[in-house]
Amino acid sequence: MNIKRVIISGGGTGGHIFPALAIANEIGKRYPDAEILFVGALGRMEMEKIPAAGYKIIGLPVMGFPRKPGFKTIIFFIRLLKSAAMARKIIKEFKPQIAIGVGGFASGPLLRAASNKKIPTLIQEQNSYAGITNKLLGKRVDSICVAYDKMESYFPAKKIVFTGNPFREILAQKIQDKKVALDYFGLKGAEKVILIIGGSLGARSINNAVLKNIEKIAQSGVKVIWQTGAIYFGKIQDKIKGGQPGNLQIHQFISRMDLAYSVASLVISRAGAGTISELCLIGKTAILVPSPNVAEDHQTKNALSLVEKKAAIIVKDNEIDEKLFNVAFGLINDPEKCKQLSEKIKLLAKHNATNNIVDEVEKLIQK
Repeated sequence: MNIKRVIISGGGTGGHIFPALAIANEIGKRYPDAEILFVGALGRMEMEKIPAAGYKIIGLPVMGFPRKPGFKTIIFFIRLLKSAAMARKIIKEFKPQIAIGVGGFASGPLLRAASNKKIPTLIQEQNSYAGITNKLLGKRVDSICVAYDKMESYFPAKKIVFTGNPFREILAQKIQDKKVALDYFGLKGAEKVILIIGGSLGARSINNAVLKNIEKIAQSGVKVIWQTGAIYFGKIQDKIKGGQPGNLQIHQFISRMDLAYSVASLVISRAGAGTISELCLIGKTAILVPSPNVAEDHQTKNALSLVEKKAAIIVKDNEIDEKLFNVAFGLINDPEKCKQLSEKIKLLAKHNATNNIVDEVEKLIQK
């Protein structure tokens, strides 16, 4: 069998884009001559990140369904109809052997168009709670790759394949010399380090909690590496100005997340599915702060799936100003508790997730 043409659709956040790229890279390894086309949503993050990774992408004018009825609802349906027509044209001209959806606005029109043409279709659901688009697609697609158990309440059981979530390839490679990671951040080996990340776009409430606890951080004796996200970085620098503690590093974006994870004793993070998969893979002690601003509150469900297994700690978003750093400093100074959480979260890792998904892609094409 030879795979020649594949479409991968979706995006919107790093949580959708990184798995999509991981799948594409694995297909490319197995089939170097394969042509892989991405389909995303215009104006979204994938339109920049996918070409930067060396792949071609076509953007659809699709948008999310407005939360309040009004003029935007009319715009939504106009864009949806235009996107559906574009998706049909893409399928007709590219003639893919399979269409893969990773979640995000563009997945709906593209996979529906592929399904109507009897082209094999697969969705990769990262979360423990399926979003509306994937729930609707679940009735039409041929296979659904999931990372959590109990997904039968969202999808037909016979279509579910338990694969785990793909992750950034660089994280699968162990840092041979930890000194490289320590030097990268200007740290010493004996230091306790908290890494704070708010997802690929940043997290306003986590950033505000850091700002409100600057004095507590300064007095903690713990090194803190803080990724603010691009849209918050400038304002945060203005607010702190000359008052930045010596033990606090502020980064707009950390490109070498493998090195950041390597030096971290504890990670404070949102509970996106991709981040959780990475934390499991590397076995990091984690405090999860689910975002309240995501569809169906799926990040809380993601986090609770770990908390129930005693593999992570959760702090609610509306409590972080007062609780987050009390919990974090208490935990980082309790090595036994950190070790227990690290061991539990490591048991949940799915090391062969990307391979498993591409195996399923091969099976569908062979059928």
